[in-house]
Amino acid sequence: MININEVLETNKMIRSQHLDVRTITMGISLLDCIGSTISETKQLVKEKILKKAEKLVAVGEELSAELGIPIVNKRISVTPISLITARTGGSVEIAKVLDECAEILGVDFIGGYSALVHKGMTEYEKEFIKTIPEALSVTKKVCSSVNIGSTKAGINMDAVKMMGEIIKETAYLTKDNGSIGCAKLVVFANAVEDNPFMAGAFHGVGEADVVINVGVSGPGVVKAALENVKSKDLTVVAETIKNVAYKITRVGQLVAKMASERLNANFGIVDLSLAPTPVMGDSVAHILEEIGLESVGAYGTTACLALLNDAVKKGGIMASSHVGGLSGAFIPVSEDIGMINAVKNGKLCLEKLEAMTAICSVGLDMIAIPGSTDKDVISAIIADEAAIGVVNNKTTAVRIIPVHGKDEGEVDFGGLLGTAPIMKINTSSPNEFISRGGRIPAPVWANKN
Repeated sequence: MININEVLETNKMIRSQHLDVRTITMGISLLDCIGSTISETKQLVKEKILKKAEKLVAVGEELSAELGIPIVNKRISVTPISLITARTGGSVEIAKVLDECAEILGVDFIGGYSALVHKGMTEYEKEFIKTIPEALSVTKKVCSSVNIGSTKAGINMDAVKMMGEIIKETAYLTKDNGSIGCAKLVVFANAVEDNPFMAGAFHGVGEADVVINVGVSGPGVVKAALENVKSKDLTVVAETIKNVAYKITRVGQLVAKMASERLNANFGIVDLSLAPTPVMGDSVAHILEEIGLESVGAYGTTACLALLNDAVKKGGIMASSHVGGLSGAFIPVSEDIGMINAVKNGKLCLEKLEAMTAICSVGLDMIAIPGSTDKDVISAIIADEAAIGVVNNKTTAVRIIPVHGKDEGEVDFGGLLGTAPIMKINTSSPNEFISRGGRIPAPVWANKN
Protein backbone atom coordinates (compact mmCIF):
# COMPACT_ATOMS: atom_id res chain seq x y z
CA MET A 1 0.00 0.00 0.00
CA ILE A 2 1.06 3.56 -0.65
CA ASN A 3 0.90 6.00 2.25
CA ILE A 4 0.92 9.76 2.29
CA ASN A 5 4.37 9.86 3.92
CA GLU A 6 5.89 8.66 0.66
CA VAL A 7 4.44 11.74 -1.02
CA LEU A 8 5.60 14.10 1.73
CA GLU A 9 9.15 12.82 1.22
CA THR A 10 9.07 14.34 -2.25
CA ASN A 11 8.36 17.91 -1.13
CA LYS A 12 11.91 19.07 -1.77
CA MET A 13 11.85 17.45 -5.19
CA ILE A 14 8.69 19.36 -6.06
CA ARG A 15 9.81 22.72 -4.67
CA SER A 16 13.28 22.93 -6.13
CA GLN A 17 13.91 20.09 -8.57
CA HIS A 18 10.95 20.31 -10.97
CA LEU A 19 9.31 17.02 -10.03
CA ASP A 20 5.82 16.86 -11.46
CA VAL A 21 3.11 14.61 -12.74
CA ARG A 22 3.50 15.58 -16.38
CA THR A 23 0.10 14.28 -17.41
CA ILE A 24 -3.05 12.48 -16.40
CA THR A 25 -4.31 10.99 -19.65
CA MET A 26 -7.76 9.46 -19.90
CA GLY A 27 -8.02 6.82 -22.62
CA ILE A 28 -11.53 6.44 -24.04
CA SER A 29 -12.69 3.69 -26.38
CA LEU A 30 -14.80 4.96 -29.28
CA LEU A 31 -15.53 1.53 -30.73
CA ASP A 32 -19.15 1.80 -29.61
CA CYS A 33 -19.49 5.18 -31.32
CA ILE A 34 -19.39 3.93 -34.92
CA GLY A 35 -22.65 5.04 -36.51
CA SER A 36 -24.25 4.35 -39.85
CA THR A 37 -23.58 7.94 -40.96
CA ILE A 38 -20.85 10.45 -40.18
CA SER A 39 -23.42 12.67 -38.46
CA GLU A 40 -24.41 9.86 -36.13
CA THR A 41 -20.77 8.99 -35.42
CA LYS A 42 -19.94 12.63 -34.64
CA GLN A 43 -22.81 12.84 -32.18
CA LEU A 44 -21.92 9.58 -30.44
CA VAL A 45 -18.21 10.53 -30.20
CA LYS A 46 -19.00 13.94 -28.72
CA GLU A 47 -21.49 12.58 -26.21
CA LYS A 48 -19.15 9.85 -24.95
CA ILE A 49 -16.04 12.01 -24.60
CA LEU A 50 -17.91 14.81 -22.81
CA LYS A 51 -19.58 12.32 -20.48
CA LYS A 52 -16.54 10.22 -19.59
CA ALA A 53 -14.05 13.11 -19.26
CA GLU A 54 -16.43 15.61 -17.70
CA LYS A 55 -14.52 15.70 -14.39
CA LEU A 56 -10.99 15.00 -15.68
CA VAL A 57 -9.62 18.54 -15.31
CA ALA A 58 -11.40 19.14 -11.99
CA VAL A 59 -10.07 15.89 -10.49
CA GLY A 60 -6.56 16.70 -11.72
CA GLU A 61 -6.67 20.10 -10.03
CA GLU A 62 -8.24 18.63 -6.92
CA LEU A 63 -5.49 16.02 -6.56
CA SER A 64 -2.78 18.58 -7.23
CA ALA A 65 -4.08 20.79 -4.40
CA GLU A 66 -4.70 17.86 -2.05
CA LEU A 67 -1.30 16.20 -2.50
CA GLY A 68 0.78 19.29 -3.23
CA ILE A 69 2.01 17.74 -6.48
CA PRO A 70 2.00 19.77 -9.71
CA ILE A 71 -0.11 18.03 -12.36
CA VAL A 72 0.92 19.87 -15.49
CA ASN A 73 -1.35 18.45 -18.19
CA LYS A 74 -4.73 16.76 -18.43
CA ARG A 75 -5.14 14.93 -21.72
CA ILE A 76 -7.39 12.49 -23.55
CA SER A 77 -6.51 9.68 -25.94
CA VAL A 78 -9.06 7.88 -28.10
CA THR A 79 -9.31 4.81 -30.31
CA PRO A 80 -7.46 5.37 -33.62
CA ILE A 81 -9.86 7.44 -35.69
CA SER A 82 -8.99 5.51 -38.85
CA LEU A 83 -10.95 2.63 -37.30
CA ILE A 84 -13.90 4.77 -36.23
CA THR A 85 -14.49 6.38 -39.62
CA ALA A 86 -13.65 3.41 -41.86
CA ARG A 87 -17.34 2.87 -42.53
CA THR A 88 -18.52 6.44 -43.06
CA GLY A 89 -15.50 8.54 -43.99
CA GLY A 90 -15.52 12.14 -42.78
CA SER A 91 -12.39 11.87 -40.65
CA VAL A 92 -11.64 15.61 -40.66
CA GLU A 93 -15.14 16.23 -39.30
CA ILE A 94 -14.34 13.90 -36.41
CA ALA A 95 -11.06 15.78 -35.83
CA LYS A 96 -13.07 18.98 -35.44
CA VAL A 97 -15.35 17.23 -32.94
CA LEU A 98 -12.32 16.05 -30.95
CA ASP A 99 -10.96 19.60 -30.91
CA GLU A 100 -14.32 20.96 -29.79
CA CYS A 101 -14.46 18.43 -26.96
CA ALA A 102 -10.94 19.37 -25.86
CA GLU A 103 -11.91 23.05 -25.74
CA ILE A 104 -15.12 22.39 -23.80
CA LEU A 105 -13.38 20.12 -21.28
CA GLY A 106 -10.30 22.33 -20.91
CA VAL A 107 -7.80 19.56 -21.61
CA ASP A 108 -4.42 20.36 -23.12
CA PHE A 109 -4.36 17.83 -25.97
CA ILE A 110 -6.44 15.01 -27.40
CA GLY A 111 -4.59 12.23 -29.21
CA GLY A 112 -5.72 9.44 -31.47
CA TYR A 113 -6.11 10.87 -34.97
CA SER A 114 -4.13 7.80 -35.81
CA ALA A 115 -3.67 4.85 -38.16
CA LEU A 116 -1.96 1.50 -37.64
CA VAL A 117 -0.49 0.44 -40.98
CA HIS A 118 2.68 -1.42 -39.95
CA LYS A 119 2.02 -4.34 -42.28
CA GLY A 120 -0.19 -2.90 -44.98
CA MET A 121 -2.77 -0.25 -45.84
CA THR A 122 -6.34 -0.55 -47.00
CA GLU A 123 -7.48 1.98 -49.58
CA TYR A 124 -9.47 3.72 -46.89
CA GLU A 125 -6.43 3.98 -44.59
CA LYS A 126 -4.48 5.60 -47.42
CA GLU A 127 -7.24 8.16 -47.77
CA PHE A 128 -7.31 8.66 -44.01
CA ILE A 129 -3.57 9.35 -43.85
CA LYS A 130 -3.99 11.94 -46.61
CA THR A 131 -6.36 13.86 -44.33
CA ILE A 132 -3.79 14.31 -41.54
CA PRO A 133 -2.32 17.62 -42.78
CA GLU A 134 -5.77 19.21 -43.08
CA ALA A 135 -6.91 17.81 -39.73
CA LEU A 136 -3.87 19.23 -37.93
CA SER A 137 -4.19 22.59 -39.69
CA VAL A 138 -7.85 23.16 -38.75
CA THR A 139 -7.54 22.05 -35.10
CA LYS A 140 -5.52 23.31 -32.14
CA LYS A 141 -5.41 20.41 -29.70
CA VAL A 142 -5.69 17.30 -31.87
CA CYS A 143 -2.60 15.09 -32.16
CA SER A 144 -1.90 12.43 -34.76
CA SER A 145 0.25 9.33 -35.09
CA VAL A 146 0.89 6.60 -37.64
CA ASN A 147 2.49 3.24 -36.86
CA ILE A 148 4.48 2.17 -39.94
CA GLY A 149 6.46 -0.79 -38.62
CA SER A 150 6.75 -3.48 -35.97
CA THR A 151 9.17 -6.21 -35.03
CA LYS A 152 6.59 -8.86 -35.97
CA ALA A 153 5.58 -7.30 -39.30
CA GLY A 154 8.65 -5.45 -40.57
CA ILE A 155 8.50 -1.95 -42.07
CA ASN A 156 5.76 -0.82 -44.44
CA MET A 157 7.85 1.23 -46.86
CA ASP A 158 4.80 2.37 -48.82
CA ALA A 159 3.58 4.04 -45.64
CA VAL A 160 7.08 5.41 -44.94
CA LYS A 161 7.15 7.07 -48.37
CA MET A 162 3.70 8.48 -47.79
CA MET A 163 4.60 9.96 -44.40
CA GLY A 164 7.45 12.00 -45.90
CA GLU A 165 4.87 13.63 -48.14
CA ILE A 166 2.38 14.08 -45.29
CA ILE A 167 4.95 15.80 -43.06
CA LYS A 168 5.91 18.21 -45.84
CA GLU A 169 2.26 19.07 -46.51
CA THR A 170 1.56 19.52 -42.80
CA ALA A 171 4.52 21.88 -42.56
CA TYR A 172 3.15 23.91 -45.46
CA LEU A 173 -0.43 24.12 -44.17
CA THR A 174 0.77 25.33 -40.76
CA LYS A 175 3.59 27.53 -42.13
CA ASP A 176 2.18 30.68 -40.54
CA ASN A 177 2.88 29.22 -37.10
CA GLY A 178 6.35 27.76 -37.53
CA SER A 179 4.97 24.58 -39.18
CA ILE A 180 3.71 23.59 -35.73
CA GLY A 181 1.37 20.97 -37.17
CA CYS A 182 4.40 18.69 -37.47
CA ALA A 183 4.94 18.97 -33.71
CA LYS A 184 1.56 17.25 -33.30
CA LEU A 185 2.41 14.34 -35.61
CA VAL A 186 4.45 11.25 -34.69
CA VAL A 187 5.53 8.37 -36.93
CA PHE A 188 6.04 5.18 -34.90
CA ALA A 189 7.51 1.73 -35.11
CA ASN A 190 6.25 -0.63 -32.38
CA ALA A 191 3.74 1.91 -31.06
CA VAL A 192 2.30 1.06 -27.62
CA GLU A 193 -1.39 1.18 -26.73
CA ASP A 194 -1.06 2.86 -23.32
CA ASN A 195 1.23 5.83 -23.92
CA PRO A 196 0.05 8.88 -21.91
CA PHE A 197 2.42 11.33 -23.64
CA MET A 198 1.59 13.48 -26.63
CA ALA A 199 1.72 13.70 -29.52
CA GLY A 200 1.76 9.91 -29.88
CA ALA A 201 -0.95 8.82 -27.44
CA PHE A 202 -3.87 6.73 -28.69
CA HIS A 203 -6.22 4.35 -26.89
CA GLY A 204 -5.43 0.82 -28.08
CA VAL A 205 -8.12 -1.66 -29.05
CA GLY A 206 -6.82 -4.02 -26.35
CA GLU A 207 -7.61 -1.50 -23.62
CA ALA A 208 -10.66 -1.23 -21.34
CA ASP A 209 -13.47 1.23 -22.06
CA VAL A 210 -12.05 4.09 -19.96
CA VAL A 211 -8.52 4.03 -18.55
CA ILE A 212 -6.31 6.43 -16.60
CA ASN A 213 -2.62 6.47 -17.54
CA VAL A 214 -0.25 8.78 -15.66
CA GLY A 215 3.09 10.12 -16.87
CA VAL A 216 5.57 11.24 -14.19
CA SER A 217 8.72 13.21 -14.89
CA GLY A 218 11.69 14.46 -12.91
CA PRO A 219 14.99 15.02 -14.73
CA GLY A 220 15.92 17.69 -12.18
CA VAL A 221 15.45 15.25 -9.32
CA VAL A 222 17.78 12.71 -10.91
CA LYS A 223 20.45 15.33 -11.61
CA ALA A 224 20.28 16.63 -8.03
CA ALA A 225 20.71 13.11 -6.67
CA LEU A 226 23.75 12.54 -8.88
CA GLU A 227 25.35 15.74 -7.58
CA ASN A 228 25.68 13.92 -4.26
CA VAL A 229 27.71 11.03 -5.71
CA LYS A 230 30.39 12.91 -7.63
CA SER A 231 33.50 10.80 -8.37
CA LYS A 232 31.70 7.61 -7.33
CA ASP A 233 31.83 4.67 -9.73
CA LEU A 234 29.09 3.95 -12.25
CA THR A 235 27.52 1.20 -10.17
CA VAL A 236 26.81 3.81 -7.51
CA VAL A 237 25.45 6.13 -10.21
CA ALA A 238 23.06 3.42 -11.44
CA GLU A 239 21.89 2.59 -7.91
CA THR A 240 21.30 6.28 -7.18
CA ILE A 241 19.14 6.68 -10.29
CA LYS A 242 17.19 3.51 -9.44
CA ASN A 243 16.40 4.80 -5.95
CA VAL A 244 15.19 8.16 -7.26
CA ALA A 245 13.13 6.52 -10.02
CA TYR A 246 11.44 4.36 -7.41
CA LYS A 247 10.37 7.39 -5.37
CA ILE A 248 9.16 9.31 -8.42
CA THR A 249 7.12 6.36 -9.66
CA ARG A 250 5.47 5.91 -6.26
CA VAL A 251 4.10 9.43 -6.64
CA GLY A 252 2.66 8.49 -10.02
CA GLN A 253 1.18 5.28 -8.60
CA LEU A 254 -0.66 7.22 -5.92
CA VAL A 255 -1.99 9.84 -8.34
CA ALA A 256 -3.07 7.22 -10.88
CA LYS A 257 -4.86 5.15 -8.23
CA MET A 258 -6.71 8.12 -6.75
CA ALA A 259 -7.57 9.61 -10.14
CA SER A 260 -8.95 6.35 -11.53
CA GLU A 261 -11.14 5.85 -8.45
CA ARG A 262 -12.56 9.37 -8.60
CA LEU A 263 -13.15 9.23 -12.34
CA ASN A 264 -14.71 5.74 -12.28
CA ALA A 265 -12.06 4.48 -14.70
CA ASN A 266 -9.61 1.60 -14.83
CA PHE A 267 -6.08 2.25 -13.56
CA GLY A 268 -3.90 1.62 -16.60
CA ILE A 269 -0.21 2.32 -16.14
CA VAL A 270 2.36 4.71 -14.71
CA ASP A 271 4.82 5.89 -17.34
CA LEU A 272 8.06 7.04 -15.76
CA SER A 273 9.63 8.93 -18.62
CA LEU A 274 12.19 11.60 -17.84
CA ALA A 275 10.49 14.21 -20.02
CA PRO A 276 12.46 17.45 -20.03
CA THR A 277 11.25 21.03 -20.40
CA PRO A 278 13.07 24.13 -21.67
CA VAL A 279 13.42 25.28 -18.04
CA MET A 280 16.92 25.27 -16.56
CA GLY A 281 17.25 22.40 -14.08
CA ASP A 282 14.84 20.11 -15.93
CA SER A 283 17.10 18.61 -18.58
CA VAL A 284 17.99 15.03 -19.55
CA ALA A 285 21.09 16.38 -21.28
CA HIS A 286 22.30 17.82 -17.99
CA ILE A 287 21.87 14.41 -16.31
CA LEU A 288 24.19 12.88 -18.92
CA GLU A 289 26.68 15.68 -18.34
CA GLU A 290 26.47 15.14 -14.58
CA ILE A 291 27.50 11.51 -15.16
CA GLY A 292 30.71 12.82 -16.66
CA LEU A 293 30.40 14.31 -20.15
CA GLU A 294 31.66 17.76 -21.07
CA SER A 295 28.63 18.08 -23.33
CA VAL A 296 25.80 15.87 -24.50
CA GLY A 297 26.81 14.65 -27.94
CA ALA A 298 30.37 13.80 -26.89
CA TYR A 299 31.62 10.25 -27.34
CA GLY A 300 30.24 8.31 -24.41
CA THR A 301 26.79 9.94 -24.63
CA THR A 302 25.10 6.75 -25.84
CA ALA A 303 26.70 4.71 -23.03
CA CYS A 304 25.59 7.24 -20.40
CA LEU A 305 22.08 7.21 -21.82
CA ALA A 306 22.04 3.40 -21.67
CA LEU A 307 22.92 3.50 -17.98
CA LEU A 308 20.27 6.15 -17.30
CA ASN A 309 17.47 4.47 -19.24
CA ASP A 310 18.09 1.06 -17.69
CA ALA A 311 18.26 2.38 -14.13
CA VAL A 312 15.07 4.41 -14.58
CA LYS A 313 13.19 1.34 -15.82
CA LYS A 314 14.48 -0.87 -13.00
CA GLY A 315 13.54 1.63 -10.31
CA GLY A 316 10.12 2.26 -11.83
CA ILE A 317 9.22 -1.39 -12.25
CA MET A 318 9.80 -2.03 -8.53
CA ALA A 319 7.57 0.90 -7.56
CA SER A 320 4.34 0.07 -9.36
CA SER A 321 2.40 -3.02 -10.36
CA HIS A 322 1.65 -1.45 -13.72
CA VAL A 323 4.56 0.41 -15.29
CA GLY A 324 4.06 0.88 -19.01
CA GLY A 325 3.86 3.40 -21.80
CA LEU A 326 7.36 4.35 -22.88
CA SER A 327 9.11 4.58 -19.47
CA GLY A 328 12.73 5.71 -19.74
CA ALA A 329 14.34 8.94 -20.93
CA PHE A 330 13.09 11.29 -23.64
CA ILE A 331 15.48 13.32 -25.79
CA PRO A 332 13.28 15.94 -27.52
CA VAL A 333 15.66 18.60 -28.77
CA SER A 334 13.41 21.66 -28.57
CA GLU A 335 12.08 20.71 -25.11
CA ASP A 336 15.44 20.28 -23.36
CA ILE A 337 17.58 23.34 -22.63
CA GLY A 338 20.72 21.20 -22.52
CA MET A 339 19.97 19.67 -25.93
CA ILE A 340 19.18 23.08 -27.40
CA ASN A 341 22.49 24.53 -26.25
CA ALA A 342 24.46 21.49 -27.43
CA VAL A 343 22.99 21.82 -30.92
CA LYS A 344 23.66 25.57 -31.02
CA ASN A 345 27.27 24.99 -29.93
CA GLY A 346 27.86 22.34 -32.59
CA LYS A 347 28.26 19.55 -30.01
CA LEU A 348 25.20 17.52 -30.99
CA CYS A 349 24.29 16.46 -34.53
CA LEU A 350 21.44 14.47 -36.04
CA GLU A 351 23.62 11.38 -36.54
CA LYS A 352 24.53 11.28 -32.84
CA LEU A 353 20.89 11.72 -31.91
CA GLU A 354 20.02 8.75 -34.11
CA ALA A 355 22.58 6.62 -32.25
CA MET A 356 21.05 7.71 -28.95
CA THR A 357 17.59 6.60 -30.10
CA ALA A 358 18.76 2.98 -30.01
CA ILE A 359 18.73 3.47 -26.23
CA CYS A 360 16.19 6.16 -25.30
CA SER A 361 12.46 5.77 -24.74
CA VAL A 362 11.31 6.97 -28.14
CA GLY A 363 13.35 8.42 -30.98
CA LEU A 364 14.11 11.51 -33.04
CA ASP A 365 11.84 13.94 -31.24
CA MET A 366 11.00 17.62 -31.80
CA ILE A 367 13.77 18.16 -34.30
CA ALA A 368 13.55 21.13 -36.67
CA ILE A 369 15.19 20.72 -40.07
CA PRO A 370 15.41 23.02 -43.12
CA GLY A 371 12.06 23.60 -44.78
CA SER A 372 13.60 22.84 -48.16
CA THR A 373 14.36 19.24 -47.15
CA ASP A 374 13.16 16.79 -49.80
CA LYS A 375 10.20 14.59 -48.80
CA ASP A 376 12.16 11.43 -49.61
CA VAL A 377 14.94 12.49 -47.24
CA ILE A 378 12.31 12.78 -44.50
CA SER A 379 10.98 9.34 -45.43
CA ALA A 380 14.51 7.92 -45.25
CA ILE A 381 15.01 9.42 -41.78
CA ILE A 382 11.77 7.68 -40.75
CA ALA A 383 12.95 4.41 -42.30
CA ASP A 384 16.27 4.52 -40.42
CA GLU A 385 14.51 5.18 -37.13
CA ALA A 386 11.96 2.43 -37.76
CA ALA A 387 14.81 0.01 -38.52
CA ILE A 388 16.35 0.72 -35.11
CA GLY A 389 13.02 -0.02 -33.43
CA VAL A 390 12.12 -3.10 -35.45
CA VAL A 391 15.51 -4.78 -35.18
CA ASN A 392 15.90 -4.00 -31.47
CA ASN A 393 12.26 -4.78 -30.55
CA LYS A 394 11.66 -1.35 -29.03
CA THR A 395 9.43 1.62 -29.69
CA THR A 396 10.99 4.29 -31.88
CA ALA A 397 9.42 7.38 -33.37
CA VAL A 398 10.06 10.44 -35.48
CA ARG A 399 8.59 13.87 -34.72
CA ILE A 400 10.38 16.10 -37.16
CA ILE A 401 9.55 19.61 -38.34
CA PRO A 402 10.69 20.84 -41.77
CA VAL A 403 10.07 24.53 -41.03
CA HIS A 404 8.50 25.91 -44.18
CA GLY A 405 10.38 28.84 -45.68
CA LYS A 406 13.24 28.61 -43.19
CA ASP A 407 16.55 26.78 -43.69
CA GLU A 408 18.56 28.10 -40.75
CA GLY A 409 18.15 29.78 -37.38
CA GLU A 410 15.52 28.56 -34.95
CA VAL A 411 11.78 28.42 -34.40
CA ASP A 412 10.00 29.17 -31.12
CA PHE A 413 6.94 27.01 -30.42
CA GLY A 414 6.39 28.35 -26.91
CA GLY A 415 5.43 26.53 -23.72
CA LEU A 416 6.62 22.96 -23.21
CA LEU A 417 7.40 22.62 -26.94
CA GLY A 418 10.25 25.10 -26.51
CA THR A 419 12.63 26.46 -29.12
CA ALA A 420 14.05 24.31 -31.91
CA PRO A 421 17.36 25.14 -33.56
CA ILE A 422 17.18 24.14 -37.22
CA MET A 423 19.64 21.25 -37.57
CA LYS A 424 21.83 20.57 -40.57
CA ILE A 425 21.12 17.30 -42.32
CA ASN A 426 22.71 15.10 -44.96
CA THR A 427 20.88 15.92 -48.21
CA SER A 428 22.25 13.00 -50.26
CA SER A 429 19.32 11.55 -52.19
CA PRO A 430 17.63 8.30 -51.04
CA ASN A 431 14.96 8.68 -53.76
CA GLU A 432 15.61 5.37 -55.52
CA PHE A 433 15.48 3.46 -52.24
CA ILE A 434 12.26 5.15 -51.10
CA SER A 435 10.56 4.78 -54.48
CA ARG A 436 10.94 0.96 -54.41
CA GLY A 437 8.13 0.65 -51.85
CA GLY A 438 7.05 -2.73 -50.57
CA ARG A 439 7.87 -4.06 -47.12
CA ILE A 440 11.16 -4.59 -45.34
CA PRO A 441 10.69 -8.08 -43.81
CA ALA A 442 10.59 -8.67 -40.08
CA PRO A 443 13.90 -9.73 -38.51
CA VAL A 444 14.43 -13.46 -38.13
CA TRP A 445 14.20 -13.38 -34.33
CA ALA A 446 10.63 -12.05 -34.61
CA ASN A 447 9.53 -15.62 -35.41
CA LYS A 448 9.18 -16.76 -31.82
CA ASN A 449 5.95 -18.78 -31.97
